[in-house]
Amino acid sequence: MDATAHHYAITVTDLERAVEFYRDVLGLDVSSRFSVGGDAFATGVGVDGASAEFAHLDAGGSRLELVSYDPEGDERSDPQLNEPSATHLGLEVDDLVSVYEELPEDIETLSEPQTTESGTTILFVVDPEGNLVELLQP
Repeated sequence: MDATAHHYAITVTDLERAVEFYRDVLGLDVSSRFSVGGDAFATGVGVDGASAEFAHLDAGGSRLELVSYDPEGDERSDPQLNEPSATHLGLEVDDLVSVYEELPEDIETLSEPQTTESGTTILFVVDPEGNLVELLQP
């Protein structure tokens, strides 16, 4: 098998709010929006009667897929990076300190930018759905 990455997906409860965050705060461009439903989709995702609204955003050569399902699943607890099955999205930026300084005041972060032993500067922000996004500068 020759698998290649197609997209990275985040399930959200409020698609508009999520699109605004990734577009307006993180600067990703919306490349498409669409809906999917029907028996084949519901069977494929393993959710009876499922339909979904999608937004695809351009993350510099990678595709970020935001998806909002109907019916909506149960909420999960606050994510912790050290928990098994924890996930996060990583986005590289040119000047992390400037990005941090320009973040709107209502954007939650885990800390100020930190330079690790590897020399990479990292900053984790929390999106409106509680998902962790790592902004990094190598």
